Amino acid sequence: MKLLFFARHWSYLRNFESALEALAQRGHHVHMVVSVGETLGGQGMIERLVARYPGQLSMGTAPAAKGRWFELARSLRLSVDYLRYLEPRYADTPQLRVRAEERTPRLILELLQRRLFRGDAGRRWLSRALRALERAIPRVPAFERFIAAQQPDAVLITPLIDLGSPQIDYLRAAKALGLRTVLPVCSWDHLSTKALLRFVPDTVIVWNEIQRTEAVEMHGLAADRVVVTGAQCYDQWWSRQPSRSRGAFCERVGLRSDRPFVLYACSSLLRKTTHEPTFVLDWIRAIRSSGDPRLKDIGILIRPHPARVKEWEPIDLSAYPQVVLFGDHPIDQQSKDDYYESMYYSGAVVGLVTSAFIEAAVAGRACHTVLLPEISTASQEGTIHFRYLAADLLYVARSFDEHVRMLADSLVPEGVSDPRSRAFARSFVLPFGEEHPATPRFVGVIEQVLASPAPTPERATLAEVALRLPLYAALAWTDLSERTPVGWKHLRSGARKGYLQWRMRLLGNPKRFVLRRLGAMRGSTGSTK
Repeated sequence: MKLLFFARHWSYLRNFESALEALAQRGHHVHMVVSVGETLGGQGMIERLVARYPGQLSMGTAPAAKGRWFELARSLRLSVDYLRYLEPRYADTPQLRVRAEERTPRLILELLQRRLFRGDAGRRWLSRALRALERAIPRVPAFERFIAAQQPDAVLITPLIDLGSPQIDYLRAAKALGLRTVLPVCSWDHLSTKALLRFVPDTVIVWNEIQRTEAVEMHGLAADRVVVTGAQCYDQWWSRQPSRSRGAFCERVGLRSDRPFVLYACSSLLRKTTHEPTFVLDWIRAIRSSGDPRLKDIGILIRPHPARVKEWEPIDLSAYPQVVLFGDHPIDQQSKDDYYESMYYSGAVVGLVTSAFIEAAVAGRACHTVLLPEISTASQEGTIHFRYLAADLLYVARSFDEHVRMLADSLVPEGVSDPRSRAFARSFVLPFGEEHPATPRFVGVIEQVLASPAPTPERATLAEVALRLPLYAALAWTDLSERTPVGWKHLRSGARKGYLQWRMRLLGNPKRFVLRRLGAMRGSTGSTK
């Protein structure tokens, strides 16, 4: 059977590498396509995978959305997405609201200042109206032709729920063709920090019961559409063993092998929130100033986030002995070995809010975080997904002094697992138990989808067609005002000039008539004398 897999960019497919390989081994053909470029090395990862399975895996480029209809659709989607963050459950997530607000059209922000839309009822009405207009936007014929040419038996799309996501148009095209559709949720935070699902795939694959609850309660999905499989992207870490000794690893990264080290895993933080290198420098100074002998001369390995490496370019760590910056995006064998061993050989893992915590939990490491008010409000407690980790996984401190004491108490030698971490990993990553990895379950769900009857092709309703009339009018007005700005300016100037001339004639003619009459009367009186 053939699958067409849309990803935003190649690195998103890192979380599906084991599933892609398993599907290929079971004889399925998966054609992977993206519409956005990236520099994280994801393309090389997929090229290597395709080279291993040339008859089963292939890759290409998806057509990109563009034009007036796309711009209108994006504006409507961003507006609906922003309204999500005005709901009560997001009252304590100010930065998520700010991020959505920055992308929202000004007209919607102005409408929300009106009394009619300030309350919950008004916002719900506005959301329904915007969703109706979004559904009325015509599907993209080029997308339907592209998908039809691939002749897939099912279409997978990830992440799909970016704010204002253009991938929605791929989903609509697939539904119009009567194809089976699947959303494999890509990451632990996507259902709570991205956009709302409005066009719903036939099947949504999630990691655990927490995500199932999010899908049902936040997105309004029917429970029978949501399937829990576990997190297939972490299967590779459960049974993994180091490829070299601790001494060889420490020599590679530049740390002493006779002393323990702590791994600091950097995060992909919300924009305009925290400059993480500054926080890390303060954290290093707190560790180094500790009088605890367990932390004396402890090594510190800082792992930069692959998407934010440039933040570290101006940072000089030479003043801090036994502190190194090391690590690449784990997308090949060498970088995966480096990543795993940086966790496995560490005494503990520290960070702000990062998916590395989950991988460290699988590796059995104790995971720590520090909640400083100036950071936590926006980047940690200011998100919903962080709270899952804080409740069941992390050792949480609210000051550096408290953190240093907790860190020293939690250090464990090689081969010893932190019980809190392993318990969290079992429930969050492998909810069916360690003997039931997620990848076979994921593939099983895909094969069930392929074996199910194809859905009926979706067609636009009469109401949706009727709603296109004002949308056409709006696009025509936009074209007139934006595509010919000089002509439009002259048109407005000429109209204003014509109005002023008409007004002068209307008001000026009676005035001249009266003045002429008065002049005539004066002339008549003068001649009598």
